[in-house]
Amino acid sequence: MAYLGTQPNDVKKNTGLYTPSEILQLTKNGSWGGSLELIASQSFTTTTNVDFTAIQESIFDVHYATISVDRQSTSGESIGIQFYESGVLETASVYQYAYQNGDAGGTFGESKSTGNNRLFGTQFVDAGDNKFSYNYFYNLGDSSKFSFQSMQSTAIQGTNFKMRFGGGVLPQASTVDGIRFTSISGTMTGTIKLFGVKQI
Repeated sequence: MAYLGTQPNDVKKNTGLYTPSEILQLTKNGSWGGSLELIASQSFTTTTNVDFTAIQESIFDVHYATISVDRQSTSGESIGIQFYESGVLETASVYQYAYQNGDAGGTFGESKSTGNNRLFGTQFVDAGDNKFSYNYFYNLGDSSKFSFQSMQSTAIQGTNFKMRFGGGVLPQASTVDGIRFTSISGTMTGTIKLFGVKQI
């Protein structure tokens, strides 16, 4: 490829431009980094738990999930997140998190814990209200590292816009090979998509 040059100091040929055929070849080789690859998408109606148990953790060291909830049956609830460690769901109070919450009316606050049985993937809203979020997960397949989450969530509660941002961690060095999204109380209806983030 002409943009690479043939010698270390051959800067004349390294124009920094990619032709369409070069982009196609790099994409085919898996070298066109930073893009998202859909692992799985699940749509659900009045369910309690949504499990992703084939997350390709040996391929991706960063995962990205989008959550779109049309409604939950119980007011004041968020979507919880728990990890499977080598196939075993971690439900003990070992998760840590810190989130900032706010709304268009000017009310702000914090949600934080050094020992909870889940992380949170969305904002708290009333039953029947919409909420959406994206969540990044880091190091899930690395048995020598902790598993981290960062998130941003938006929602409508009645006519009031709400938001949440922050993150959390499972402070245990383990291989996370699955993710559970759970309605903490009642049921949920919506769609969750899980992606792997390609690395350069």
